[in-house]
Amino acid sequence: MTRTIVASATREIIIGFDQPFCVIGERINPTGRKKLAAEMIEGNFETVIKDALEQVAAGATMLDVNAGVTSVNPNETEPGLLVKTLEIVQGLVDVPLAIDSSVTAAIEAALKVAKGRPLVNSVTGEEEKLEAILPLCAKYNVPVVAISNDESGISMDPDVRFAVAKKIVERAMDYGIKPEDVVVDPLVMPIGALGDAGRQVFALLRRLREELKVNTTCGLSNISFGLPHRHGINGGFIPMVIGAGMTSAIMNPCRPQEMEAVRAANVLNGTDPNCTHWIKTYRDYKPAEGGAAQAPTPAASSAAPGRRGGRAARTGGAPA
Repeated sequence: MTRTIVASATREIIIGFDQPFCVIGERINPTGRKKLAAEMIEGNFETVIKDALEQVAAGATMLDVNAGVTSVNPNETEPGLLVKTLEIVQGLVDVPLAIDSSVTAAIEAALKVAKGRPLVNSVTGEEEKLEAILPLCAKYNVPVVAISNDESGISMDPDVRFAVAKKIVERAMDYGIKPEDVVVDPLVMPIGALGDAGRQVFALLRRLREELKVNTTCGLSNISFGLPHRHGINGGFIPMVIGAGMTSAIMNPCRPQEMEAVRAANVLNGTDPNCTHWIKTYRDYKPAEGGAAQAPTPAASSAAPGRRGGRAARTGGAPA
């Protein structure tokens, strides 16, 4: 059974087909968040701290950390800012982290100070990226997110995206990186623009699980981009994509509707034995006035016991 191990200084998490779905909190990402970007540039990390604590309290298994605040000279500004952000977050919470950047120098700088075994987000099938990122992952013995696009961009043909994923897995093996340390993002397209985007990703996930035997992830909210009431679409997508074989996603754990779907899928998928975590989270649940859903208290929404961004064409994207 494929198992991807990630860890903080004190806590180890397993991403795998027989494990509860891994929720990677997306909120520490200034993409599309002008206020957060401005704060980070000024050295103000109040929102970063707030987002880190709230996401873990809401049930995040891991946190994605992105510091891509500007497209101007990112090679000069991003490494230092990413290191600072990473150090603040790992000093606050004990969950494993994903280092999210498209700047190689920033990833390397963050790996030097990261505690435990973080996940690198990400590498693509582009030769330049493969030659830059894979040696770093091998050197620091960390897993990596593999984005299924290359020099030709993002293909609308799922067979092409599978071929790119296979290429990355094979190239990773050339560097001594085992397939279980490659977490593939098959790229979720917006359903509002591509009507069969859901069916595409479901089919891709089954192939990735059965043929490449790799764990998978995605920027979950990509599926609902451009549609009204996005969280309704996201909530419906979660159990379907988990049923198709996806083992993690970068998403907003502070959305009760979406986290409820994750927890329910864990129960129905057999990764919440005896419904233990579901009962612990919802045993005191009471509908709010008017019948509206009421979120569980943060204390009841901690990550399951025993378990442990950035730019276009990359996992995560702008937080929804």
